[in-house]
Amino acid sequence: MTDTPKTRLATDLVHGGRIRTNLYENSEALFLTSGFVYDDAEQAEAVFANQIQHYQYSRFSNPTVAMLEAKLAKIEGADVCRATATGMAAVSAAVLCGVKAGQRVVASRALFGSCHWIISTLLPQYGIETMFVDGADLDQWRAALSQPTALVLLESPSNPMLDIIDLRAVSALAHEAGAIVVVDNVFATPLLQKPLELGADVVVYSATKHMDGQGRVLGGAVLGAKDWMEQVFQPFFRNTGPTMSPFNAWVILKGLETMHLRVKAQSDSAETVARFLEASPKIARALYPTLASHPQRALAMSQMSGGGTMVTFEVEGGKDGAFRLMNALRIVTISNNLGDARSLATHPATTTHMRIGPEERARMGITDGTIRLSVGLEDVQDLIDDLTQALAQV
Repeated sequence: MTDTPKTRLATDLVHGGRIRTNLYENSEALFLTSGFVYDDAEQAEAVFANQIQHYQYSRFSNPTVAMLEAKLAKIEGADVCRATATGMAAVSAAVLCGVKAGQRVVASRALFGSCHWIISTLLPQYGIETMFVDGADLDQWRAALSQPTALVLLESPSNPMLDIIDLRAVSALAHEAGAIVVVDNVFATPLLQKPLELGADVVVYSATKHMDGQGRVLGGAVLGAKDWMEQVFQPFFRNTGPTMSPFNAWVILKGLETMHLRVKAQSDSAETVARFLEASPKIARALYPTLASHPQRALAMSQMSGGGTMVTFEVEGGKDGAFRLMNALRIVTISNNLGDARSLATHPATTTHMRIGPEERARMGITDGTIRLSVGLEDVQDLIDDLTQALAQV
């Protein structure tokens, strides 16, 4: 048996986590089975008593899903990964598994709409105190974390305004307060930012986005240290069942093989598009982490190795101007998804962040003219040409 060589990221995305059967298949095998069988009743008893390792039921674990989990853990640098049915299943499970009535959760205000609802509405229903802070304001974090706290939830860069949070500083403050730090890293991807290396305890993803990256399946992932994943997360995961299907895991495994190529090309195009938009007189502002005009550019570049695939901009004329531009697009399509091979435009105020209300949107900087653009794999000049003709309608 030869030693496994130490390999780099691109190689890990192709080969990491593979389990071959005795049929020696080249591509990962797809195990579409709900359950598994035992040689005898004694073996089944021993498996359920955790005395021997054996697959039991695909709600608990499945060989195809296990390969995805092993690959994601390797590229993230985490001890353990558990794959979930969706990105929101990952967020909700990571939050709910370790908090209880009477405890306290602090979150950055700049969250995806469904994540915001979990903090603002769901947790208080279970007797959990919650508090929002402006993520870029360390003084607000210090004040909020000056008393015992169970968990901190944040996104960086945030959805949709690309706010950058100082992960090192916030993680240090959170740990002093006794909190677990959960970071939604979907905009940066594990290729451009490593929250665990910056002090976070848990990282969550919507694998629907860049990991599949081609608009095919839903999925999520939770990654963290072995003790927390096995002692805190695993009992919740096993008994509540937010499990990824083997088919979706297989599709995402295929997507991961090319993710480094896609994210690099999309990020390069996104920066070009952002510079174009910033120069347009019909754009009130353009946000992208590597632009000199981004208020937190230095912090972004100290945490990230690239700006990512997302550009956010504000069109003159409010909702009417934003809708005119979006409806005039011919290559870029309207969708609430992101991280896709196709460029997608979203109007957060009327879709992803509609239900948080106008006052909270204003606190987050989301105006009626705000558009979130997920830059895909099209020729960047075609995207600029499309935006040019659409801007002419504003």
